[in-house]
Amino acid sequence: MRGKYGTMRAMTAEDALADVLRTAGCTRDTDVTITGRDPVLPTTYLIGAAGAAALAAVGSAASDLWHLRTGRRQRVRIDVRAAGVAMRSERYVRVNGEFVERYAAVSGYHRTRDARWIQLHCNFPHHRAGVLTLLGCPDDRAAVSAAVAQRDGQALENELIDAGLCAALLRSRGEWEAHPQYKAVAPLPLFEIIKLGDSRPEPLGAGATPLDGVRVLELTRVIAGPVSGRTLAQHGADVLRITPEHLPDLPGHEADTGSGKLTALLDLRVRDDLERLRALAATADVVTQGYRPGTLAARGLSPEALAAARPGIVCVTLSAWSHEGPWRERRGFDSLVQSTTGIVDTSGDRPRPLPAQVLDHVTGYLMAFGAMAALARRAREGGSYQVRVSLCQTQEWLNRLGRVDVDWRTIPDPTVDDVADLLIETDGPYGRVRHVRPVVELSETPAQWRRPAVPPGTSPPEWPPR
Repeated sequence: MRGKYGTMRAMTAEDALADVLRTAGCTRDTDVTITGRDPVLPTTYLIGAAGAAALAAVGSAASDLWHLRTGRRQRVRIDVRAAGVAMRSERYVRVNGEFVERYAAVSGYHRTRDARWIQLHCNFPHHRAGVLTLLGCPDDRAAVSAAVAQRDGQALENELIDAGLCAALLRSRGEWEAHPQYKAVAPLPLFEIIKLGDSRPEPLGAGATPLDGVRVLELTRVIAGPVSGRTLAQHGADVLRITPEHLPDLPGHEADTGSGKLTALLDLRVRDDLERLRALAATADVVTQGYRPGTLAARGLSPEALAAARPGIVCVTLSAWSHEGPWRERRGFDSLVQSTTGIVDTSGDRPRPLPAQVLDHVTGYLMAFGAMAALARRAREGGSYQVRVSLCQTQEWLNRLGRVDVDWRTIPDPTVDDVADLLIETDGPYGRVRHVRPVVELSETPAQWRRPAVPPGTSPPEWPPR
C-alpha cells in the first residue's frame, strides 16, 4: 500500500496473528477464522486487527491446551469489529445503568511555556495530590493549566518524574526515535517466553475447560494486568487477585476487568502478609505481576525466586517501558506511552490520542496468551517460565502493523447503543453490570465467566477447592 503513511503495507489480522504465534515459537495447528477488517474505530491505526490477532492467539492457545486434555482441537472464530470494541471495554461498562468512572478534571493535556504539550495522569488521588503540591495550585483545571503555562515542557516532565509522579511530554515520532529509551526498546520482540529452569512435566489431565484446575495469582492493577486475569478466568482458571488496601482502585475498571475472579487484600509491606503471598505463590501455576522492574524482586519475589520455591511456575511480568533502557523503572500508563512515542496526534487545536487504550488491552491479551503457551510447554516438556511484556513493546508492534489510508474523521465512533449486540449483563455485588461479552468463539468450550466481578477484598487470601 502506498498512501499518506508511506510504503508500509497495512498488515491484516491474519498477518498479525502469524507474527504473534511466530514470536512465541508456536505453530498454527488450530482452525482460526478472522472476519472483518479495520477501520472499526475513528483512527488510522489498526486497532481492530491488533486486538483480533491477540485474541485469536488466546483462542489458539486455548485450543492447544484442550488438545492436550482431550486429543481434540477446537475451531476458533473472532470478528475484527468485536475485537476493536474489546480494546476499550471499560468505555461500555454500565453499573446499574450508570457509567461510574469519573476521571480527574486536571488530568490530560496542558500547554507549556515553550508551546509544548504535557500530559498529567492524575486519576489516582495520591498522584493528583503530588502534582498539585509540585505545581502549587488548587484542584482546578484552569489553575493547573495556568501553572503549567509558566514552565517549560522538558523541565516540568523531569521534575514530575523525579517526584515519582505520572506525566509525559508529548513527542513526535522523530523525537521518540532519537530517544535512548526507543533505542533500548526497538530491538526487543513483541514479548518473550523465557525458560527459567527445569522441572518435571505437569500434564493437564481431565477437565471441563482448557484451564480447569489452573491457579493464577494476579498482582496487577489498571487494565493490562487485570485484562490478562479476566481472560484466563474465562477459559476456566481460578484467578485470585491480590491488592493492598491502601492503594485506590477505579470502580468502573474493577467492574469491567474483575469478571471471573476472586479478590483479596494483602499488604506486601507487612511481614505476615508477605509470607502469606509467598505461600499462595508456592501453590500457584501462574503469577502475573505489573509492578515496576525490581520492585517484587526486592521482596524476594523475583521470577527466579518464585521458580526456585515452585518449580514449574509461569511468571508473567508486565512493565510500562520494558525491562531495558534508562526508563525501565519509570511509572507509566497506556496514555503516557501513547504521548511519549508519537502516537498522540498534535496537528490540531488539541492533542488527539487513540480512541482506545489499545496498548493496555493488547498487552493484557498477550500476557494471557503467553501464560497459556508456557503452560502448554510445561505440560509437554516441563520447566518454569517467564513471560515478559511491556506497553512500550506493544506500541512498537502496533506501529509496525501499518495504517489504513482513510480520513479518521469519516469513521463513526461506536456508542454503547451501537455495540449492544456485543454486551451482556451480569448480577453480582456491584449490582447489575452491563459489559462486553467474551470475544473469542470456541467450538467446544465457549469462553465464559463462572463468577461475577466483586469489589477488592471480597474474598479471603486462599485458593478455592479444586
